[in-house]
Amino acid sequence: MRIVSGIQPTGNLHLGNYLGAIRNWVRMQDEWTAKGATCLYFLADLHAISMPHTPAELASNTREMVAALVSCGIDPDRSILFNQAQVPQHAELQWLLNGTARMGWLNRMTQWKDKAGKNREGASVALFTYPVLQAADVLLYQATHVPVGEDQKQHLELARDVAQKFNNDFASEEAPVFTLPEPIIPPEAARIMSLRDGSAKMSKSDPSDMSRINLTDDADAIMQKVKKARTDPEPLPGEVEGLAGRAEAANLVGIYATMAGVTAADVLRDFAGQGFGAFKPALGELLVDKLAPMAARYRELREDRAVLDAVLRKGAEKARALAVPTLDAAYAALGLVR
Repeated sequence: MRIVSGIQPTGNLHLGNYLGAIRNWVRMQDEWTAKGATCLYFLADLHAISMPHTPAELASNTREMVAALVSCGIDPDRSILFNQAQVPQHAELQWLLNGTARMGWLNRMTQWKDKAGKNREGASVALFTYPVLQAADVLLYQATHVPVGEDQKQHLELARDVAQKFNNDFASEEAPVFTLPEPIIPPEAARIMSLRDGSAKMSKSDPSDMSRINLTDDADAIMQKVKKARTDPEPLPGEVEGLAGRAEAANLVGIYATMAGVTAADVLRDFAGQGFGAFKPALGELLVDKLAPMAARYRELREDRAVLDAVLRKGAEKARALAVPTLDAAYAALGLVR
């Protein structure tokens, strides 16, 4: 079994990034490698250039993401952790698959419509062919399983369509070039909202640093931000239904439940009738207990460029070794003389 998953590199990582994506990668690593699977996790820096970007920020964010993944539990000795740019076979295979993918398929992609908006003529070709690169990302490694959320199901379906058409056109049923990957539906990612506005997602772009808990925050900063988080004057209810219309209260309860690995109902059972003067210190202590060790490691790692680059080089070397046989088979199937 081979599990392949990618994430776009982003800087200023916060609690929402950890609970939304990084923690699921750690869980998959621990669960699937125990079953003998190979987990490949990559930083999608080639995907990042499909939209306007600042080169220096992309390089910095790539290293920050490596630091975050390692500090949160991704083990480069148990998983293959790398960035796309160091494995040129991704881009090569994308070009080969461009001959199989169809314009109609790509035109139907929801994310293309959303990101291009009304200015499709001004969007980059890379944004349009983004799903073909995603197909190459997983087919290159003969991935058997790919974790997908609701927003990525369509892209995995396209990857399967591309693989199937390529196999039908250029290979035999007995010796297909590509494995058709199956989806893994991970546990629903927690939706973490701003500490200042329970109706808005926690975001690095919010001008107020008090709106988020950064992975670089120390214990004092975490406690202060939780203490000053926006709430309402009502005590916590005994049932989840009692949180209706109380966005800030629901957000803090949800954060506690997610970090503690329990349900919101469990949290409310323990804190029913108590005010936020009692709940906030408990939440702050829980966050400090869970995040402080990771934050300390993250702050240390993100400053050590040599270590981060070494992790990426090591992972890329392993990834290239797995990628080359598939790429060679694709070239041969297409009749390309090398």
